Amino acid sequence: MARKSFTESMWRNDPWFKKLCKAVVECKTQQQAAEFLRDVGTLTELKDWSERLEMADRIMKGETYRDITEDMGVSTTTVTRVARFLKDGKGYSRFLKRKHGHHSHARERGERLASTAA
Repeated sequence: MARKSFTESMWRNDPWFKKLCKAVVECKTQQQAAEFLRDVGTLTELKDWSERLEMADRIMKGETYRDITEDMGVSTTTVTRVARFLKDGKGYSRFLKRKHGHHSHARERGERLASTAA
């Protein structure tokens, strides 16, 4: 049997993905979430997810792509992708707005940064 593939049009409705989301939401503490994520993700995946969230946080704080790239040792392509999801997506923004309060300039910065990255 072939492995499932995710597409932009169907990933949210995939029953396996929904089960994963439900399991994450059911974690009551940071330790439970860490233990769960370690069980379902490789160390490389955990590092990648952590780095992307850190990049989104830094973009939201107003750091430049160049500073993020140099400081974190990541590619500008990855920073640009994170910035695009920060601008167009819901996940990063929802979490980081709560973390920073509602005084973030992500939308204004996202549009300016996205236009300078091209």
